[in-house]
Amino acid sequence: MNCSSCKRDLGDFSSRAAVISVERLGDEYTESYFYCDRCECWTVELYIDRFLGEETSRVDGPMAKDKGDKLVELIRQCPDPTDKHCKCKIHQTW
Repeated sequence: MNCSSCKRDLGDFSSRAAVISVERLGDEYTESYFYCDRCECWTVELYIDRFLGEETSRVDGPMAKDKGDKLVELIRQCPDPTDKHCKCKIHQTW
């Protein structure tokens, strides 16, 4: 993943600071958060696996450090953020 601001390589999926998957109407949404310490901002990759259609992905950002920090902290409160069927408070409000 490249930083959405400076384009520096932030690593692959193993370099994600946080990831969360949720299911909405049969579609799976996975958000991956990458932090750039040079720019002090977040880059977010959104991957959508459509139940009836092709998967898509996009990169959003840069996201302000404080906003990204809060979202990553919320994700880390979930016992299993990659479980799209998780019933925790974080998944219910995501």
